[in-house]
Amino acid sequence: MARGEEYVLFKRYPICRWSGALGPKQREGDGQAPEGVYALRAGSLNPNSAYHLAMNLGFPNRLDRALGRTGSFLMIHGRCLSIGCYAMGDEAIEEIYTLVAMALAAGVREVPVHAFPFVPSRVAMRRHARSPWIEGWRDMALIYTEFERHRQPPVVRIEGNRYRLRTVE
Repeated sequence: MARGEEYVLFKRYPICRWSGALGPKQREGDGQAPEGVYALRAGSLNPNSAYHLAMNLGFPNRLDRALGRTGSFLMIHGRCLSIGCYAMGDEAIEEIYTLVAMALAAGVREVPVHAFPFVPSRVAMRRHARSPWIEGWRDMALIYTEFERHRQPPVVRIEGNRYRLRTVE
């Protein structure tokens, strides 16, 4: 949450259930949960979800589409069942949904969601160095590090089918 010029941790919410293995969602029906940079907007909220409450991540984003990834209705939602979504459980989704809805109602254009497969520490990055997804994870690690350093959501652009941080010129 924003506190003055910085963002501070409000609360940690464990993910009740997600599906798939490490690596980004590739195609509709693969059961993978998305990895990457997404945004929740007013049209993302679904108060009438069969999964209690839900928020559409906006997968595929522009990078996913450029890479030929397909899928739809990838959500953060209640209950504790996932086939490619992030299931938070009902109690957690009520808090998260309310916070997002309040931010959007207060004029925030979008709430960024950075879906990392793991905390990209040096140890974790070395552990996964041989993964076919390591280049994308390195890009996401830079995003993670930039946020941790400045406590502001970094501006991310897509260049050459990769996430890149926008540099100040």
